Amino acid sequence: MSTSFHLSLHEYNRMVVRGAFDVLNRKIELIRGKLVEMNPAGPVHDDYIDYLMEWSFRSTDRNRIRIRGQTGINIAASDSRPEPDVFWVVAKRYLDSHPTGKDTWLVIEVADSSLESDLTVKTPVYAEAGIQEYWVIDVRNRCIHVMREPNCDGSYHSQRIVRPGETLSPMAQENACLDLVDLFGVDQQ
Repeated sequence: MSTSFHLSLHEYNRMVVRGAFDVLNRKIELIRGKLVEMNPAGPVHDDYIDYLMEWSFRSTDRNRIRIRGQTGINIAASDSRPEPDVFWVVAKRYLDSHPTGKDTWLVIEVADSSLESDLTVKTPVYAEAGIQEYWVIDVRNRCIHVMREPNCDGSYHSQRIVRPGETLSPMAQENACLDLVDLFGVDQQ
């Protein structure tokens, strides 16, 4: 008989501090108390993250918003510490703890091979944490799933799909317009 066990966020954070995962040659994150292995990133995934990080740095008021990438968000209510590809948080130092949902303005996940998980597993985790805006960059279908206004039930009140030719700006910085044609490298006809 096999048995799995649930890690609390507190237990996971203590294990990280003590180096429990240093010997792993793979990237993991804690989602609902379970260790989840993340797929290795390919060049397309890395390029999109680089593009989004550059756009974020150019587009934000650095006195209000700090840009982070592939580091953790503490979500104690669901025993989770996802590591989004790009996220915007309240501009301050996080020396003693990772940002929480309350600190987070926007989460962006780049989905090349992880679309289903990003839409079905991570969406409720981010909504339950109160993260106001969540984007999933759908690389294969060249669109962005935009979710805003979290509900208590783990869903988002506003959900839409944005495609090249349409405009998209985050709620936290409405004058920051993401150029989807340029992001996806598509010719506008």
